[in-house]
Amino acid sequence: MQTRSRLAIARAAGVALAAAFLAALAGCAGTPPAAVAGDVAHQFTGKTYVLLGEVHDNADGQKRRLLALSSALEAGWRPAIAMEQFDRERQADIDRARRERPGDAAYVVAQAGGKNWQWEFYTPVVALALRYDLPLVAANLSRADAARIVRGGLDGVFDAAERKRLGLAAPLPQDIVTEQTAVLDRGHCGNFPKAMLPGMLDAQAARDAVMAAAMREYAERGAVLIAGNGHVRRDVGAPRWLAAEPGSIYSVGYLEQASGHEIGAYDRVVLVPAHKRADPCDGAKPAQGAAPA
Repeated sequence: MQTRSRLAIARAAGVALAAAFLAALAGCAGTPPAAVAGDVAHQFTGKTYVLLGEVHDNADGQKRRLLALSSALEAGWRPAIAMEQFDRERQADIDRARRERPGDAAYVVAQAGGKNWQWEFYTPVVALALRYDLPLVAANLSRADAARIVRGGLDGVFDAAERKRLGLAAPLPQDIVTEQTAVLDRGHCGNFPKAMLPGMLDAQAARDAVMAAAMREYAERGAVLIAGNGHVRRDVGAPRWLAAEPGSIYSVGYLEQASGHEIGAYDRVVLVPAHKRADPCDGAKPAQGAAPA
């Protein structure tokens, strides 16, 4: 009886610890967003690279991330701000717009921003970079370059020297291949055209490697990346391509829902209310060229 009682107590304690750990990672629903943001921002201290994720169309998550970034900047943090929302070839446009209209975030977006983003979410981030006179870095591989990689491989965009610089000279590690294949399959509702898999894996890795390289340019002062949750995952995202000392990277996922596996891919998870959207897999049909399920 005594042994059974001890086992029951131990199991209960284990469950309680797991629940507390999950709550600490995710941020309790009842905790005010500003308090969560302040706690998240406090963790940026001493980090060379901070990566802040997003669900692209989730306004609540975007606001919470902006709160954390604002809190850290108000406390004296001065990183470069690298953004997925600007393609790397638009850097000259960003710099020119800043010279022409200092402090005008909307003008920077108009001159350098792509058409496929909800800029009402990102213009406030640009405004923070301008307000604190921080480097604003175009961090993304363009869709056109990604498409070239899908069709013709990495050599269609990068020469041998750049592939080596980005860390793309060797074949992709198997764990990245396995996990990103699963991500792509979920993203295509189980109807992923398998013939395109190698090219799409290379394109995804190239995007993450390019984002990592954009951050590395500012390692001395520190850099923060604003990007989708997939790009800030420590296991398969941009952190895998950062040559960094242990403890110098901090990744935050802003997720609508999370399994234990997903939570383990970030240093911190903030759960946000789900944005109402149509089910992307409702009525989905097998992609052309895809093998039947």
